[in-house]
Amino acid sequence: MKIEDVEISNPDKLIFPDKKITKLDMVKYYDKIADKMLPFLKDRPLTLQRFPDGIDQDGFYQKNASDYFPEYIETIAIETEEGTNTQVICNNKKTLIYLANLGTVTFHIWLAKKDDLHKPDKVVFDLDPPKDAFESVKDAAEKIGDFLRKEGIAPKLMTSGKSGFHIWYPVRRDKNFDDRREEVKALAIKMEEKYPDILTTAVRKNKRENKVFIDYLRNAYGQTSVCPYSLRPISSCGVATPLDWDELSKIKKPDQFTLENLFRRLEQTD
Repeated sequence: MKIEDVEISNPDKLIFPDKKITKLDMVKYYDKIADKMLPFLKDRPLTLQRFPDGIDQDGFYQKNASDYFPEYIETIAIETEEGTNTQVICNNKKTLIYLANLGTVTFHIWLAKKDDLHKPDKVVFDLDPPKDAFESVKDAAEKIGDFLRKEGIAPKLMTSGKSGFHIWYPVRRDKNFDDRREEVKALAIKMEEKYPDILTTAVRKNKRENKVFIDYLRNAYGQTSVCPYSLRPISSCGVATPLDWDELSKIKKPDQFTLENLFRRLEQTD
């Protein structure tokens, strides 16, 4: 079977065994969501989170493009401390389908685009809740949203599809990652000072005192965040889903939207 002229190998391979969701099911999901997802992927280097034998087996992160990738897969040379590596860019549906067929469950994107990899065009805060504390992370997201709006920032909200929320916003590409991260760190510290009972910037888990961790550290060169509409490697097939802020109070769990119900949601909200 082919989708977008890509031969789907082992289409019956179970990727999400608990839900009996096959690789073909997953590839069809990415085929159907492509128009929503590609604008977020556009021109950004990717890290692929692959589970070719299903999420109940060990997966792996792939940064380097493989030698066997076909010529239509766009790549970019990335400067690293060791020299360079070559990463994938996904700007079309055929590439998305090819990568999904490799068992890529989750697509992680850079915060900068290929024409200026050292200057981010977006900022991301990943809200990492303590165990079994989803109401706390909802409260934290609401407070951080209010805080950023008072700072003159228009934040956007997304379920991570896995454990918490991402709050992000676009920025002008006028600062490098080091300068932008200092600015973002200062904002995170101000949030922590304003809401010390629920927020923390403590990197070490044993220092967090059961508070919500504001992870600003991914705002750095070479770091990534999960792409909106990516599946997550958990048994429920959670999807990282953009939300309107007025929807936050109705969200009951971070994986509320899944491969099985996301398109019903989109039909209701589009």
